[in-house]
Amino acid sequence: MMVQLILISLLLSSSIAFAHTNELPDFTGLVEKHGAAVVNISAVQTSITLNNQVLPEIPGIPEDSPFYDFFKRHMQPYSAPRKSEPRSLGSGFIISSDGYILTNAHVVETADEITVKLNDKREFVAEVIGTDRKTDIALIKINATELPQVTQGNPNNLRVGEWVIAIGSPFGFEHSVTAGIVSAKGRSLAQENYVPFIQTDVAINPGNSGGPLFNMKGEVVGINSQIYSRTGGFMGLSFAIPINVATEIADQLKVSGKVSRGRIGIMIQEVTKELAESFGLSDSNGALVVSVEKGGSADQAGIKARDIILKFDEKEVVMSADLPRIVGNTKPGSKVSMHIWRDASFKTIKIEVGEAPSDEAAENRKLKQGKKSTISNRLGLALSEITAEQKKQLEISNGLLVEDMQPGIASRSGISIGDIILGFNSKDVKSVAQFNELLSQVKSGKNIALLVKRGDHTTFITMKLTDDDKN
Repeated sequence: MMVQLILISLLLSSSIAFAHTNELPDFTGLVEKHGAAVVNISAVQTSITLNNQVLPEIPGIPEDSPFYDFFKRHMQPYSAPRKSEPRSLGSGFIISSDGYILTNAHVVETADEITVKLNDKREFVAEVIGTDRKTDIALIKINATELPQVTQGNPNNLRVGEWVIAIGSPFGFEHSVTAGIVSAKGRSLAQENYVPFIQTDVAINPGNSGGPLFNMKGEVVGINSQIYSRTGGFMGLSFAIPINVATEIADQLKVSGKVSRGRIGIMIQEVTKELAESFGLSDSNGALVVSVEKGGSADQAGIKARDIILKFDEKEVVMSADLPRIVGNTKPGSKVSMHIWRDASFKTIKIEVGEAPSDEAAENRKLKQGKKSTISNRLGLALSEITAEQKKQLEISNGLLVEDMQPGIASRSGISIGDIILGFNSKDVKSVAQFNELLSQVKSGKNIALLVKRGDHTTFITMKLTDDDKN
C-alpha cells in the first residue's frame, strides 16, 4: 500500500510539472504579427571633430569641489583631434503607416545620415523630426506609405511579474527576440527626472536601444532605453520608457519639433525618515526644497529652501522623483496650487509655472580660497567664513566653507572638504561661532540636517549625533 501511495505521489508531481511546462508562454504568434513594425536603424556620422580643447588633470581636487573651477581657469588647454565612431546601430518601431518612427534620442541625435531598414529588407533615408534629451525620445520619418504599425498599450496596466518581450537589433543582429518579466514600475534613475522607467529582466544589449517592449497582447508598453551593467553587456537590469510618456513627447515633436515642459526653478531631494523627524513631519512623503532659483517661478511665489512640497496642482508628491514629472507635464503659464510643509504647519501657495529651456547650459561657479579657521568642532570640521566676494560669485547670502575635517560622523555621512554648509536644520548658517553654538545644543541620539552646497548641487545631509561625537 505504501509503495502504491509513493507511485501515485510521483505521478501527480510529474503531472503538475508537465502542466507548469505547458503554461510557459508562446511568443511565436506575437512576433509574427507585430515584428514587421520593428526597424533597424543605422546612424552614420561622417564628420571628424578636430581641435577639441582638453584640460590637463587637476590632481587632488574633485570636480564637484568649488575650488576645481578656480584652478581650471588658470590652466591652458591643448588640442586633441578625435575621430567619431562611423556607425551606431539601434532599433525603432513604426507608429503610423505613413512612416513615423519612434526611437531613442541617443541613437540618432549626432548622426549626419540615418538609414532605416525594414523587416522586408527595404531601406530608407530618415529625417529627424525632433529629439528630446531629457526623456531620450526621438521621432524620425521615412518617405513610405502603407507600412505596418504597432498597437500601443497602457503601461499603467502592467503588473510586476507579467511576461514582456523585446524585439531589436543587439550588436546588429536584426530582429532578435528576447523575453522576460516586469521587475518593477516607476523606477527613478540618476539624471533622469522625467521618466518613471519600467524595469525588466529582458535581455537588452547595445543595438536594442529604441526598440519596443511588448506585453502578451502584442501591445507596445515601452521603449527599451537603458541597461545597468558593469561590463557593457546585459546583467538582468533593463529599463524601458513607458509608451504613454513617449507618445506625449512625440506629439509635441511632430507639431513643433521641440518639447515644452513646465519648470519652477528649484532643486529638491528625497524626504528621508530622519529628515522628516528633523522638520517635525509625521511621515516621509514629499519633496524637500534645497535651493530656489533667484527670480524663478518658485522664488516669485515665495517658496523657500526647507519647504517640503506635498502636492502640486492637486497631485500628490509621494517621492521627490514625482515632482519633476508633475511639473514637467504642466503647461507653462498655468497657475496652480502647491501644498507645502513649512515651520511645522501646512500652507497653500499659488504659483505660475514657467517654461524649461530646451538646452540648459551648466553655470560655472568660481570660488577663491577664503579666510581659514582652525576651529574644529564636535563633527570634526574645520570651517571658515566666506568673504563677500565669494558669496557674490556663488550667488549665496550665507555659508561656511569646509576647510579640513577629521575622520568621524561628518565624513561618514558624506561631507567633503570644499563643501559649503548653508544651513543647520531650519537655520541659515552665518558664522562659525553660530554653527558651533547650534551644534552644542543638539542632544545625543538626535538627528541634524545640514544644507550643503557642492559645486552646482545643493542637498541636505543628515546625521545622528552620539556621545562619541563630542570633543
